[in-house]
Amino acid sequence: RQRLMQVRVNLERLRWLEKYLEPNLLIVDIAGARLLYVENGQVAWRTRTQVGTVGRQTPLLKSRITHLTMNPTWTVPPTIFRKDKLPAIRKDIGYLERSRMQVLNGQGQVLDPYSVDWSAPGNIMLRQAAGPGNALGRVAIRFANPFSVYLHDTPSQHLFGRATRTVSSGCVRVEGVFSLLDLLAADDSTRQRIEQLLDSGETRQVNLARLTPVLLAYWTVEVDVDGRLRFRADSYGLDQRVAEALERGG
Repeated sequence: RQRLMQVRVNLERLRWLEKYLEPNLLIVDIAGARLLYVENGQVAWRTRTQVGTVGRQTPLLKSRITHLTMNPTWTVPPTIFRKDKLPAIRKDIGYLERSRMQVLNGQGQVLDPYSVDWSAPGNIMLRQAAGPGNALGRVAIRFANPFSVYLHDTPSQHLFGRATRTVSSGCVRVEGVFSLLDLLAADDSTRQRIEQLLDSGETRQVNLARLTPVLLAYWTVEVDVDGRLRFRADSYGLDQRVAEALERGG
């Protein structure tokens, strides 16, 4: 009974998603922690991802990829600053230097970390310099959305080997991200420019001529390439709400 309801829930999800599907599309399969690049209706490339934890879930959305940030800096989001970084700084202020982070005020001016009252820091930001240890790795893939999430490289490559990869703060970390850049770039000149900017080490933006649709979706049942039904763990606990609505509707 539980498996039949799981199938029913995911068929309902597919009904919702149908209007968002396009022949050429990048799909982030959140429950499966993987990425599918679809070309002319067929999966042309796939890879593993790291997605949001249960407490900081990767959102469901549809958008279009517009640009890349090469060698990005990382401005720490408020929630991560409050819950993760601030306790670490209070424990050891040297954490900032080891992490290559600057402290900025609300106007973007750099502050001396020792001048800040870390028990009540007020309106400040942390920004991590571009480089090998940056949380976003060497590239971020951007698309408009109200959640401030994006796809990106990561220095935490070892986590791709985990069976369960709900480890990020909401953004999607992509294994083999540079292969994805080749697919997103519409022509050889764009690919060459991407390579040059990566090698320069400078933080620069590359606008893409072809705006690839991107869909972040969640499903816990699929049919694999051999036609077999595959069930997944409902990491975010989203199946139950749909199941209850379906039961109420008969």
